[in-house]
Amino acid sequence: MARPSWRPDAVLIQAVIAGALSFAHLHDLAAVAGQTGWKAWAYPVSVDLLLVAAWRRLRTGGASWLAWSWFLIALVASLGANVATAGFLDLEHPPAWLRFSVAGWPALAFLGGTLLAHQPNPRPVPAPAPAPAPAPAPAPAPERPGPSAPAVPEAAPDTQEIARLAPAPALPEAAPAVPPALIDHARKVAVDHRARTGYAIDTATLRTRLGIPAPLADAIAAQLT
Repeated sequence: MARPSWRPDAVLIQAVIAGALSFAHLHDLAAVAGQTGWKAWAYPVSVDLLLVAAWRRLRTGGASWLAWSWFLIALVASLGANVATAGFLDLEHPPAWLRFSVAGWPALAFLGGTLLAHQPNPRPVPAPAPAPAPAPAPAPAPERPGPSAPAVPEAAPDTQEIARLAPAPALPEAAPAVPPALIDHARKVAVDHRARTGYAIDTATLRTRLGIPAPLADAIAAQLT
């Protein structure tokens, strides 16, 4: 079994150096703000854990305003410690706002860690499974040709028999008589329909409005035109 070969990673080395310096700066800032002993060492651990938790939430739970807010808060705390210990503040006489910020950090970090830990992850909606393709219908079996019967000559048709069996032509139906009063009423209905719609009334609408059978409606429509 071959042993894995370890190669130095420049990015990993740079991350270790930056983390160690930031850790030391946070410890020094907490110490000058009145936090001594193990409490001074707990502050950089708290800041780094909050930073890692917010970054993990951004990577796994999506970019949300809550994760971004706590990530920026932890980043400002880390960068602020680096800047403050570089000579921009008089650490021999730390200002009141610095002591106030360091003293209030544990409660703020606890709130951020709790919100990040209990924020639900959005579950992706599963895509519906594609419907199975219908099975192709089996092709019909070809019919086997049977023995052909001898062709029988057809007899010539009898014209008199065909004329006797043919149905008699239908006589045109006589148009039903329409009372004049019904025609006047239908004309009023047609005028009202044109005034409301802008179109001439058709036979189906006239039949529905008057409640009359179709032949009578056709006869009235022919007289209205």
